Amino acid sequence: MNKLIFLSLFLCNVLVAYSQETPASDTATYKLVEFPTGYNASLNEVYTQAADWEGKLDVYFQINPSKPTPLIINIHGGGWNHGVKESQTGFNTFFKKGFAVANIEYRLTKQATAPAAVQDARCALIFMIKNAKRFNIDINKIVVMGGSAGGHLALMTGLLANNSIFDNNCEGTKNIHVAAIIDKYGITDVWDWAYGKNITSKSATSWLGDKKNDEVFAKSVSPVNYLNKNSPPIFIVHGDADPTVPYQQSVELHNKLDSLGVKNIFITVPGGLHGKFEKSKNTEINNAIIDFIFGLESFKN
Repeated sequence: MNKLIFLSLFLCNVLVAYSQETPASDTATYKLVEFPTGYNASLNEVYTQAADWEGKLDVYFQINPSKPTPLIINIHGGGWNHGVKESQTGFNTFFKKGFAVANIEYRLTKQATAPAAVQDARCALIFMIKNAKRFNIDINKIVVMGGSAGGHLALMTGLLANNSIFDNNCEGTKNIHVAAIIDKYGITDVWDWAYGKNITSKSATSWLGDKKNDEVFAKSVSPVNYLNKNSPPIFIVHGDADPTVPYQQSVELHNKLDSLGVKNIFITVPGGLHGKFEKSKNTEINNAIIDFIFGLESFKN
């Protein structure tokens, strides 16, 4: 009996230790993405490689559309240090509107520090542009979307446009652009998130790695420093009680876009935390995103 008790305690301790060392988001079992009739899925497409790491994405696309379809490139969050593409499954709003979806993964901090994640997100965009015919995509109707760190990467991916500074791991292509960016409570100023007066995060300094004290480098991976009058339209949503990413960063992003004359919509969720919004509010946001996208000139034909 004593041996059984000892064994049980030992196994419990092992399981506790494992759960503490391994993020739940990386070990959980996720449901498969459900897509409508007339769609197909191409899972774990390798879009780039870096040393022994393969960047993979999942594409959900119409099989025989009457014309090329719009595309959402979705980027998961997780402070650049955890998260998996399989955690992202809520694409029905976009499927109903005829969108294809590319759901991507990227190198996390433990695999490579900044600017690796930016390089990967850019490569995913370039991959989808190059494979547009294969997936029946309209390259003039590509929207990049993400939340938290995914919001940061969506902003960087779209705002860089033809600036190939981070396109090291993939062959470039001409006329890289996106029709819009959907930024959900994303980090816009990495240096501020690391050392600013509002909310600071070890995720930022960890991601910066050996350049954590290099303000110039931190600015080079901060979306707010790539804004200009030709930036794509941006939809922003942020809870004003966000304890993780400073709400003020989205306020400043919105204000700068307004000053540049760039089309944008900024939705504040009163009392909203870090993406933990009520179901009714999420529905409202999804509808607002669709209205925003289809109100763009590039989507009116």
